[in-house]
Amino acid sequence: MSDTPLQSATPLDTLLAQERTRFIASHPRSMALARAAEAHYLFGVPLHWMRDWPSPATLFVQQAQGTALQCADGLRYRDFCLGDTGAMFGHSPAPVAEAIARQAARGLTCMLPSTQAPEVGQLLQERFGLPLWQLTLTASDANRFVLRWARAITGRPQLLVFDGCYHGAVDDTLVDRDPATGGTLPRASVLGQVHNHASFTRVVPFNDLAALEAALAPGDVALLLAEPALTNFGLVPPAPGFWEAAQALCRRHGTLLVLDETHTLSSGVGGYARAHELQPDMWVAGKAVAGGLPCAVYGFTEAVGQRMRAAKTAAPEGHSGIGTTLSANALTLAALEAALRHLHTPASYDHMLRMAETLEAGLMQRIARAGRPWTVTRLGARMELQFMPQTPRHAQDVRDFGQPALEAFTHLFMLNRGVLLTPFHSMMLCSPATSAEDVQALLDAFDALLETVPPHPA
Repeated sequence: MSDTPLQSATPLDTLLAQERTRFIASHPRSMALARAAEAHYLFGVPLHWMRDWPSPATLFVQQAQGTALQCADGLRYRDFCLGDTGAMFGHSPAPVAEAIARQAARGLTCMLPSTQAPEVGQLLQERFGLPLWQLTLTASDANRFVLRWARAITGRPQLLVFDGCYHGAVDDTLVDRDPATGGTLPRASVLGQVHNHASFTRVVPFNDLAALEAALAPGDVALLLAEPALTNFGLVPPAPGFWEAAQALCRRHGTLLVLDETHTLSSGVGGYARAHELQPDMWVAGKAVAGGLPCAVYGFTEAVGQRMRAAKTAAPEGHSGIGTTLSANALTLAALEAALRHLHTPASYDHMLRMAETLEAGLMQRIARAGRPWTVTRLGARMELQFMPQTPRHAQDVRDFGQPALEAFTHLFMLNRGVLLTPFHSMMLCSPATSAEDVQALLDAFDALLETVPPHPA
């Protein structure tokens, strides 16, 4: 017999076990569907990270409309995850649903532009400020393609990203910063990589202008690919003046500034760059840009467009195109036009921001009243409950204060009380369909959470 004592369960372990039991009892249909799906799908789901929620089985969805999501067991949820931003304008917004239905009877994809293409281009310029555009199906594709274009037109090999970044399934960006040396490491959690992308990708801490300038100084960086705020590693906002200085550094060193606004579209009409008068060379958005139908866009300045035309013209015949066959299909263009015209509007954002301000204030009041060393960080209509006493400055702050067990418990506790938060981290997003009643329901569930979780739960 081993002399090593067994690790005793913490209060949080006990609470999490109770919530798992509660989920199993109240979701017999989802539990049954999960068992049936195991025979056909890896980890029992059609996309394996759908299993990354902390519930005993995946929540199987029957329908979703606005902010109301109904699971297979007939239970209704107030959704603040919103498909991790894909449904930022609400589930199945009427203008997009109607446009999809109309177009579905007139052709889905032809590998030719539909008659809506010129109008969509005009709307993209009006909403986001850049004159030239290309469409893809996902933001991962868009980021991958701008990386290729940037390397092609600059003749430079290096990519620069921020520590803690995530730009979709783009291998070159799946790297981390070595805290001991400041160098680049392949991300340990990434499966199946053969090439060491650390050879061609540099990583610097977010909000660190000195490190940014040092990385740009050799003159071999094609592009800085960045979210205006880190949103996939907690929520880390830019320090005042950071982006104005970073933009100037990129210009000084001949590096293209590419902003990935797939999540920061929540900042306001036109995204963070438009709201803060930044002038990126290239700009990317996906997920919610077409109301939740698979679609992404990347825009660029006329100067960049001229360099892209020259590079493409000079390339040999063959597979020199940068795209995929289904990109910019007729169904996508129809949904995108409807979303740009009816969803990306001041009225939508006025409501989203008002609901988000109310939610942020309510959460902060409750945290202060309970004396918890937690905070809420908000960027427009999205916010993050962070189990640390202050807003993080960079990814290392998030690592230092990480409490994955408390995050998992929070998600499952709220789910069992009819409120969905985003898994992976505690993000909440308000949509044009979010109501005052939705916000109050989340705050009521949070009150119950504070009453349940001991002050020192670990």
